Amino acid sequence: MQFKVYRKNLSHSFLKKKPIVLILFLLLLPVYTFANNDKDVQKIDVQDAKTMIRRAEKLTRRGEFVEAEKILRSALNLYPQNENVRLELAYVLLKQKQLRAAFDLAYEVAKANPKNSYAFAIIGTAYLSSGNFTEARVFLYNALKINKREALAWAGAGTLDFYENRILDGLENLAEAVYFDANEPDFIFTYAQVAARAEKYKEAAMAYEKFLQISPRTDQERRGRIEGLIRFLNFLGNRQSLYNVDTQKKTVVPISLVNDRPVINLKINGKEQPLRFVLDTGSGMSVISKQTAEKLKLKPVAKGGLARAIGGDGKFQIVYGYVNKVEIGDVKVLNVPVYIREFHNNSENIDGYIGLALISKFLTTIDYENLTFTLVGKDLVEPRKVETENLILPLRLTSSGFLSGEVTLEGVESSLNFIVDTGASISVISDEVADKENIRQFIRAEKMKVIGAAGITEDVSAYLLPRVTFGKYSREKIKAVALDLDVINEASGFHQAGILGGNFLKNYRVTFDFQNSKVLFVPIAVR
Repeated sequence: MQFKVYRKNLSHSFLKKKPIVLILFLLLLPVYTFANNDKDVQKIDVQDAKTMIRRAEKLTRRGEFVEAEKILRSALNLYPQNENVRLELAYVLLKQKQLRAAFDLAYEVAKANPKNSYAFAIIGTAYLSSGNFTEARVFLYNALKINKREALAWAGAGTLDFYENRILDGLENLAEAVYFDANEPDFIFTYAQVAARAEKYKEAAMAYEKFLQISPRTDQERRGRIEGLIRFLNFLGNRQSLYNVDTQKKTVVPISLVNDRPVINLKINGKEQPLRFVLDTGSGMSVISKQTAEKLKLKPVAKGGLARAIGGDGKFQIVYGYVNKVEIGDVKVLNVPVYIREFHNNSENIDGYIGLALISKFLTTIDYENLTFTLVGKDLVEPRKVETENLILPLRLTSSGFLSGEVTLEGVESSLNFIVDTGASISVISDEVADKENIRQFIRAEKMKVIGAAGITEDVSAYLLPRVTFGKYSREKIKAVALDLDVINEASGFHQAGILGGNFLKNYRVTFDFQNSKVLFVPIAVR
């Protein structure tokens, strides 16, 4: 369902509002009504709970989650058996990323009332936000089986499809969520993200505009980013098509490893001088340095807001550009959107980073042993039997366009979500993981300097992890730095506990099969 189809539903949302006179009456009712029996008292209590929920809902819509939580906790103390109070509090906690607390409240309701679809939807969404897709799927689908009008469950199902690279399915399910709850900004925001990934740029721009109309105005920095993004999406929407490729082409080009990051030469806009680009699975869109953009005479096509990233003060200006042609060996990709930003490490002579969108229409292989980079058009890909020793993982995309996989660290019981980032020279663990008792013992005396998209961070703690397991294969003595990953988790959609960098990935031949949503790992030591 396209956004323009359900905009009519959005514009008529005022029909669902209650008259102001009725709301005032309900506020006064507990003061002036006298109950003669227990049944009457119960009715008053229920009405009081509804009034408190309405007050909390208004605060939630304005983004005042802490105040909404206070009201709902007071309501829960007064009416501990009220399902609606419990679930509204659970939803507010979800928005604040207090996943365990939200889960516990909703689980108690679902256990007592297995027909409560909203409870199942909250549980499923909590699992989804934590990165447990298997459990999330079960609870979200159960919610929809109980009630096909459960908006939160549709939103969760659509977001899950998005993460698992079923873009069009995700878009359809998110459209259902917006149809059933047209006033929830989060649903419209996610719809806009998925529409952009589906290359429906005008539709994405419309959705972001609607988001700005109904979302809280408290986060001006985020709104600035979205306003700039809308301008860029409208620019892209006026282009005939993006990322045009010949699907019958194949190329193999050499790579060099620079600080464990794969670097290739490519050409832009027909210029003969080759440029050095890092293959970067930690970026959704490709990036060109400000200096290289000036040499190529690339002009910004849109600007707006500050991006948040690792390093320095954590922020940099968002500037969008557009490239007519990228040539990698015998492969040409036409009409490529890019970011233009300053690079903070000039010693490596890097001109840019190749993001996932540029290579997503190919079967893509980075061979760290033979130092080659291979692109195969989808029309040339032949079905093949995968060797039993190969490691196959599902392709999981975050909201911000990163690849993510499940990793196990020695000393941590449960598996963790790590970004698979060929553009990072070293692996990373979050401060939260580094603070665990079984991990603290692996800290090293040395301090490191980390260069990120937003600048340089000095004196970063380093750890020597005894064993890192990805799928069924492990590597020992992997160095990692500890960083605050909140900036990444704000945009990723589900929780990330670390980054698998080049010092881990260089032990594999890695193939990204975007069409079939898989990542194939062949350990070099086994081959």
